[in-house]
Amino acid sequence: MLTLVVFLLCTASSVSASAKGGAAGPRLNNNQLYKFSYTAEVLVDRARGSKEGSAGYRISSDVDVNLVWRDPSSKDDQLIQLAISNVRVEPVSHRSQKKNVFRGSTAKSVLGETNLAALTKPFFVHLKNGKAKAFYSYWAEPATIKNLKRGLASLLQVQLNTGKVIENDVSGRCTVEYKAVKGQVTRTKILETCKTAETGFTTHSEVLGVNRKSSSVTVFTLEDGFIRSAMAEEMHSVAVNTRRSLAAKVVSRQTLTLTGTGAGPLEAAGKDVSGVVKSIDAKLAAVGIVAEKVKTQCKGCPSLFEHWQAQQKQLEPASLSKAIAPRSFLALIQTIRKAPKDEILKVLKSASKTSLPQVVDAVTSSQTAASLDAMLEFLNFTDAKGFVLQERFLYACGFASHPNERMLQALLDISNGKIGSTVIKESVVIIMGALVHKLCQKGGCDLPTVVQVKKLILDGPGSTQDESKVQMYLLALKNSLLPEAIPIFTKYAESEVGAYNTIALTALQRYDVKFMTDEVKRTVSRVYHQNRRIYEKIVRAAAADVILSSNPSYMEVKNLLLSIGNLPHEMNKYMLSKIQDIVRFQMPASKVIRQAMKDMISHNYDRFAKVGSSSAFSGFMAQSDDVTSTYSLDILYSGSGILRRSNMNIYGTSKGAMLHGLQVAIEAQGLESLIAATPDEGEENLDSFAGMSALLFDVQLRPVTFFKGYTDLMSKMFSMTGDPMNVVKGLILLTDHSEVIQLQSGLKASAEFQGGLAIDISGGMEMSLWYRESKTSINNRGALVVTGNVTVDMDFMRAGVEVSFETETSLDFITTVQFSEYPFLVCIQMDKTTFPFSEFLTKYESLSSGKNVVSRKSKKQLVPGSEFPLNQENSNMCKRVFDSSW
Repeated sequence: MLTLVVFLLCTASSVSASAKGGAAGPRLNNNQLYKFSYTAEVLVDRARGSKEGSAGYRISSDVDVNLVWRDPSSKDDQLIQLAISNVRVEPVSHRSQKKNVFRGSTAKSVLGETNLAALTKPFFVHLKNGKAKAFYSYWAEPATIKNLKRGLASLLQVQLNTGKVIENDVSGRCTVEYKAVKGQVTRTKILETCKTAETGFTTHSEVLGVNRKSSSVTVFTLEDGFIRSAMAEEMHSVAVNTRRSLAAKVVSRQTLTLTGTGAGPLEAAGKDVSGVVKSIDAKLAAVGIVAEKVKTQCKGCPSLFEHWQAQQKQLEPASLSKAIAPRSFLALIQTIRKAPKDEILKVLKSASKTSLPQVVDAVTSSQTAASLDAMLEFLNFTDAKGFVLQERFLYACGFASHPNERMLQALLDISNGKIGSTVIKESVVIIMGALVHKLCQKGGCDLPTVVQVKKLILDGPGSTQDESKVQMYLLALKNSLLPEAIPIFTKYAESEVGAYNTIALTALQRYDVKFMTDEVKRTVSRVYHQNRRIYEKIVRAAAADVILSSNPSYMEVKNLLLSIGNLPHEMNKYMLSKIQDIVRFQMPASKVIRQAMKDMISHNYDRFAKVGSSSAFSGFMAQSDDVTSTYSLDILYSGSGILRRSNMNIYGTSKGAMLHGLQVAIEAQGLESLIAATPDEGEENLDSFAGMSALLFDVQLRPVTFFKGYTDLMSKMFSMTGDPMNVVKGLILLTDHSEVIQLQSGLKASAEFQGGLAIDISGGMEMSLWYRESKTSINNRGALVVTGNVTVDMDFMRAGVEVSFETETSLDFITTVQFSEYPFLVCIQMDKTTFPFSEFLTKYESLSSGKNVVSRKSKKQLVPGSEFPLNQENSNMCKRVFDSSW
C-alpha cells in the first residue's frame, strides 16, 4: 500500500512538472550569447505630474548574457555572466537644449572614468530554479555601481509557475506573487513586506504623519524557455496626511529586450559555482544581491556654522510670526543632523541672546546623538537663571517626533541631579511622561529606562505630601496615558484638593473608552452627584465631561438631566448648554441623550429654561477630504459673574486618527471678595488664584500661574497692564519623516518630509473694579511650513523634487464680562485673521561637474478671516456688551 502511494505521488509530480514545461526558471543554452538592450530610468515629480514635466534621467546600454556553468545534475542550477557596454546617459523626457543638463555630456564625463570602467566590468549571477542564489562582483567597486548591476541581475529572477514566494533581490527580502499565463509571467512585488538594512523614522502621530503608496510590477515575455523581454515599473508616492495634495512620487522603470543571439563561449568545467568563479578571477566575491548602503557626499555644501551665519536673522524673535522662521528652522535641522557635536556647540555658543532659544529648539528637534550630547553639555540645570533655555529644551523633547530611550534617560539623569529652578524640576518630570507615551506607542514600554520612569511617576503621587509635587506627578501620568495610571486617577478624582480632582478627571477624559470600567464610571458619577462630599463647580463640570465622553448609559444620562435645576445657578446653565451642544453637534453621546430626553420628567421647560451666562459650544474650523478640524469653547462662571474656568480645545482628525492640537484653559477662584459677592457652595474657603494650563499636540505643558493668594492678587491688580503672559513660544517640529526607498533598478531615492511651526501662545486676564468688568484673552500666533523632498542621488548625478506650502495665521479668543448687573453680560469672541497661503514646486537636476537645471512654480492666495460662529444667545449678548461699552 505504501509503495502504491509513493508511486502515485511521483507520477503526479512528474505530470505536474511536465505540464509546467519542466523548467522552474529561465534556462540558457550552452555556447550561446544573448544580446539585450537595457534601460533603467527614474523620474521624480509631484504626485499628479506627467512624465514630460518630470525631473530624472535614463541610463541605457547593451548587455551580453551567456551561460558560464551548469550543474550536470540540474539544468536549473546555472552560473550566468552579464556584461554591460555602450552606456548612454540622457534626460528621462524630451528637453530643450537650455533645460538639458546632459547637453554636450557623455557617459564618461557624467559617470567618471572609474565608475564607467567598473560598470562595464562583467559580473555573475548564480541562478537556481529561477532564483538568485548569489551575486558575484568586486568589493572594490563603488556601491552605486554594484547596486546598478544588482538591479539588472534581479531582472533575470523569474518563476515560471503561479504562486507566492519570498525572494531576495536588490530591494531586499520581499514577498512576491507570480502569475503565469501562456508565455508571459507577471511578477508583483509586495513592497510593504520588503526587509532591508536601511531604516528611517517617522512622526508618531498619524494625523501629522505621511502616507506612502507603493507598487512594483514586472512583466516577462518568454520564448524557448528564456526571457525575450522584461518590463518593470515601480512607483512610490509619499503624501502628507493633513494635505494629501502635498505629495511627491518617484517612478522607476526598467526594460530588458532581447535583440539577437550569437555564438558564445564554451561552458566552464567545475564541480561547483564557487570553484568556477574563483577560476575566472580570484578577486570576484559573493557580495550579496541585496543593495548596500550608499554614502553620498555633499560637494560644496556649507558647514553647519556657515549655514547658521546665513540663517540666524530669520530666527530672531521678530521673524517668528513669519513663514521664513519655520522654513529656516527646518533647513537648520537638516544641517544639524549631519554635524558632529563640536560644530553644534560652536553654533550654540555663538548665537545671540535673542536667537539662542530658537537654536535650542532646532538642535533638540534634530534628535541625533550628537545634538543631544551638545545640548546636555551646553545647558547647566543647576543655574536657575537659565530657566528659559532649559524649558525650551524640555518642551522640544516633549514634542520630539521620534524620541529614543537615550533621550528619556537624559531627562531622568537631569531629574535625579541638582536642578536650580523648581519649575524646571516640574517640567522635567511632566515631559518624561510624554516621552513614555511616545516610546510605548512604538512598542518600547519594556525598555529599561521606560520601566524605571514608569515606576517613578506611578509611585510619585503617593510618595509625597507636597501639593505641587503631587500635581507634577499627576500631570506626568496624564501625559503618559498609561493604563496602570487609571486607578491612581480614579483615587485622586475624589480627593479633597480641587487641583487634584481637575487633573485626574481631565486625564481620564483622554483615555480610550475601553478603559472606562464600571468602577471608574461609578467614581466619576459620585463626584458629579456629590454623593460623599461637596466639590467645586469646575470639578463637577469635569466629571460631567468624562461621563458624557465615555459611552454613557441611558441611566447615566438621565441622572445628569435630572440634576439640572438642582445645581448652582451658573452650573445649571452650563450643563444645559453642554447637553444641547452634544445633540446639535451629533457627538457620540447624542443618540442616548435623545432617548433620555423623551422622558418628560428629565426633559421639561422647568429644567431647560434656566438662565445664565455659562456656555458650551462646538463647531468646525475647517473641513476637507484630508482633515477635519473642530473647536470647542466651554465657559463656566461663578454665581457672582466672575470667570471660574474657560476651556478652548482644537482637534484634528484624519482617516480615523485624532490629534488634540490645542487646549488652553484659564481658571480663576476666590475673587468674590473683590466685589463683595457670596461664593458658591463648596467654594467658600478657596484662596484667590488665577492661572492657565496648556496642552499642545497631545503634550500637557506645565501650568502657568497669574497670581496666587490675596496679597499677590492685589499687587498684580494695581500693576496689571493688560499685557498677555506667554505660555508657549518657540519652534516645533510637527512632521518628521525620513526614509531611503530602494528601487528595483538599483537606484536609491531618499524621501524627507518635514513640517515646522513657529508658535506663540499667550493669555491674559484684566479686571476693572471701577467699571465692574473683566476680560480674559488667549492669543495664538503661528506660522507653518511643510516641505517634502524626494531625491535620487547617484553622487555623480542627482534629480529631485520639492513640494511645500506655508501659511501665517492668528487666532484670538476673548471673553468680556460685565458684572454690574445680573444676569451679567458675557461676550465670547473667537477671531481668525485673513492669512496668506502659498504652495511651491521645485524640480532640479545636477551633475557632479556643477551643471544644474532648476524649475520653480508657485501659487499664492489670501484666505479671508472670519469670526467663528457661536450660539445666537452669545451674539445677542455681545451686541449688548459693545453697545453699553460705546
